[in-house]
Amino acid sequence: MVSATHWIGAQAGMAMLERGGNAFDAAAAAGFALQAAEPQQNGPGGDMTLLFAVPGSEPRVLCAQGPAPAGATIGAFRALGLDHVPGTGLLPAAIPGSTLGWLTLLADHGTLPLAEVMGPALRVVEDGLPVTAGLAAVLARMARHFREHWPTSAAVYAPDGEPLREGALLRNPALARTWRRLLAAESRAAEEGAARAEAISAVVREWTEGFVAEAIAAFCRRPHRDSSGAAHAGLLTVRDLASWRPHYEPTVSLDFRGWTVHKCGFWSQGPVFLQQLALLDAVPGFGEGALAPGTEGYLHTVLEAAKLALADRDAWYGDGLDVPAEELLSREYAAQRAPLIGGAASHELRPGSPGGRAPRLPDLVVRGSFDAAGVNGLGEPNAVRALVEAGTMPERDGRARTDTVHIDVVDRWGAMVSATPSGGWLSSSPVIPELGFPLGTRLQMAWLEEGLPNSLAPGRRPRTTLSPSLATRGGEAVLAFGSPGGDQQDQWQPHFFLDVALRGASLQSAIDAPGFHSVHTPSSFYPHEHQPGVALLEGRFAPETVEALRRRGHIVGITGDWQIGRLCAVARDPATGVLRAGANPRGMAGYAVGR
Repeated sequence: MVSATHWIGAQAGMAMLERGGNAFDAAAAAGFALQAAEPQQNGPGGDMTLLFAVPGSEPRVLCAQGPAPAGATIGAFRALGLDHVPGTGLLPAAIPGSTLGWLTLLADHGTLPLAEVMGPALRVVEDGLPVTAGLAAVLARMARHFREHWPTSAAVYAPDGEPLREGALLRNPALARTWRRLLAAESRAAEEGAARAEAISAVVREWTEGFVAEAIAAFCRRPHRDSSGAAHAGLLTVRDLASWRPHYEPTVSLDFRGWTVHKCGFWSQGPVFLQQLALLDAVPGFGEGALAPGTEGYLHTVLEAAKLALADRDAWYGDGLDVPAEELLSREYAAQRAPLIGGAASHELRPGSPGGRAPRLPDLVVRGSFDAAGVNGLGEPNAVRALVEAGTMPERDGRARTDTVHIDVVDRWGAMVSATPSGGWLSSSPVIPELGFPLGTRLQMAWLEEGLPNSLAPGRRPRTTLSPSLATRGGEAVLAFGSPGGDQQDQWQPHFFLDVALRGASLQSAIDAPGFHSVHTPSSFYPHEHQPGVALLEGRFAPETVEALRRRGHIVGITGDWQIGRLCAVARDPATGVLRAGANPRGMAGYAVGR
């Protein structure tokens, strides 16, 4: 089974399984295909986090989230007059990890050559793929910025000065040439007698030390406009690119009512999911009666638990040795925090004090007044959104909101992969013309304040929102799932999981259930605004449920009926060997396939 946020990815992965490949071959094929099919959501220059499990072994993390380059110091940004890392341009580029992550996974755990795995993606960029409505909307928003500031991006996505429209064929010859040069490195190594994994290692060297690294470093020396309103050069060098590789590490996990949920470590936001489960498990009667899934009491309790967990994220999570991880996931800490979930909605950020330590939050931006009527899943008024998507109201300095992609795979042997690639999307920074793709902007998630767990520092991973999930029962992997959504990833995923775990819902019905989330806590993305007390609900919720939440003090915004969440999931029953999958209907691109 394969589930992905775009049908091209799911089909590419399934093609590998049908050729006898395993879950790792399939995931890599899907990943490369999504770089080609959803360039507004991810790209070769982005980053990735991935969980996997094979029968008889503990789940593991493959971290393909690159760290900050050597020149990325707080002092360097402050010297440019910046208070925040920009949200677009070259300055916020971490060392790109997504492509290296797929190469590492394939070399270490796959069975097929890279040329076969990359075949579907290569056909997409060479032969073209019709532009979807979602991609067309992003291109319309970015067209003016491309024309005025990023001409190398305009050459790909707005040829002749006009953005590609829905249904037009999108081709990317430069990216095709890059991929063919990488495949040539594999072919040369194989002709010289290298084994499959060694031949893929030759591709890694070409990326980190060869023509790709040289093109990235040269492009970063040229200033380009970013979201600060000025033009800045980037910080990545050939030495940075040669110095880092993806690596494996243990998961962090939490037991919940017969399940064990596994996430990436505290350098990501993944443990927010686990903290919510611990908090909810400490609420008397949660999941039953007035707190059963779908009730107003359930929605209120889940929203408040998310606020508490996300406040801890902003106070405590980061890529360092001083994160109080054990305390944050302890039952005792959850029991202390759960009583904060009262009958009324909180409008304050309330991080805890694990181990008696005092929390410290960064300097946060509160968004202004909120119009609770007629908003979409991003909290934007639909009337404004329509103007932006029509291209008559371009977003300032090219900061078009986009999203992420996700892939889940389970193979006939019971191996599971859950991967969330993102970044390096077309609105992040200008296309590098020699390579056909832009760099990512993950450093925008780090702070230019000293002494925070997520302060910017060379060699430190910015605290990423990328957060795949994997669940085990009795020590066996039974469920892999995840979603795009930035800060909302670890709200939408717990909602899905709780529906499955508490209600026994099927994968598809849990994915299809009306979505909701809080935007009370600060965004990880520039300029890190938040909207205290605001919750967004899809329009399918009953009016009496919405009014009951408002009486509790929630500022409720109603989105379209199908606008919140983009879940994917696969499952395996160890007792029967039966496989299941589900995919998200929102956006009309998600797809699950199997046989």
